[in-house]
Amino acid sequence: MTSSNQKARLKWACRRGMLELDVLFEPFVENHYDHLNEQQKMLFEELLTCDDPELFAWFMGHETPPRQDFLEMVNLVRGRDKP
Repeated sequence: MTSSNQKARLKWACRRGMLELDVLFEPFVENHYDHLNEQQKMLFEELLTCDDPELFAWFMGHETPPRQDFLEMVNLVRGRDKP
C-alpha cells in the first residue's frame, strides 16, 4: 500500500507543464496507481522522470517509446490495458 506522503509526492510529480499530460496522469494516480504491482509502480515513477515533450509524443501516439516497458505503461495509463 502507498503511504499518504508517497502518494502526495507522486501527485506532485504528475503536475506537468502540459495540461494534456496532467489530465492523464492525475486521474491515473488517483484511481489506478494503488492497484499496480511494485514493479509497475517503479516503472511509472521512472516514466515521470522523462521530459514533457517525450511524454507528450508517446501519450498522443506521435512516437513510440524507446523501451517496451515504457510502451506498456503508456498503454496502461491511457486505458488500453486495465491495471
